Amino acid sequence: MLQETRLHRIRALLSTLNQVSTERIIKELGISRETARRDMIELEAEGLAKRVHGGLVALNATPEPPLTVRSSVMAKEKRAIARAAVQLLQPGQTVFMDAGSTTTMLAEELRSMSGLTIVTNSLNAALKLCAAEEHETLNNQVILLGGNMQAGAQETRGELTIDEIYRFRADVALLSPVGLDAKHGASSFQPHEAAIARAMTRQAGRLILLADHSKLGVNSRMNYASIEQVSTLVTDSSAATLPACIALQQVLTQVVLA
Repeated sequence: MLQETRLHRIRALLSTLNQVSTERIIKELGISRETARRDMIELEAEGLAKRVHGGLVALNATPEPPLTVRSSVMAKEKRAIARAAVQLLQPGQTVFMDAGSTTTMLAEELRSMSGLTIVTNSLNAALKLCAAEEHETLNNQVILLGGNMQAGAQETRGELTIDEIYRFRADVALLSPVGLDAKHGASSFQPHEAAIARAMTRQAGRLILLADHSKLGVNSRMNYASIEQVSTLVTDSSAATLPACIALQQVLTQVVLA
């Protein structure tokens, strides 16, 4: 079993139970005590949990609002970010996109491009990209990743989704984090979202983050990419004078203000 798959399953246990014992991890995953110990150390390093005697305890954080709520927040800024991100892509590229309000807007903007292969776990993004009559030819190839669905979910998730991501090599991953910090990198709140973003990051040659100014300087529950892994940040113009944005400009190769 791949480490990323093991970590995903442990995160899922923590998300449900808030505390999980070493013995349960060993039993649930069928792994050795030493492997469990290494995985627990990794999860603690990600900021998801704290190691205690006998197991792991989840660290508290504030969850991100539902997608239906996020879609109406910072809508103007997110639209500007999406339009600027399109300018960073070239025909012929393979692109990962995760599920989020900003990447859904990006999908709408990508319909004006052609020659891309877009791989996503977002049902909304896939529908936006395929919004055409049946007799029409799509400008881009759209691949919707398989996986599990849950009540109210607008994306696929779980081990199957992660396994499918590892079948691809993308030129670019376009992801929308919950938080981006100059020291800690990109983070998400939900374990399944962070696991997908982490896999997409690893399988892409370049990581572009789409984050409005409210997300800068924020470190959410689960870090999925170090600041060294981030190639480009696309944010809105309101971020220009924020200390968090200035700090990011000092450590990132490219920061685009939309």
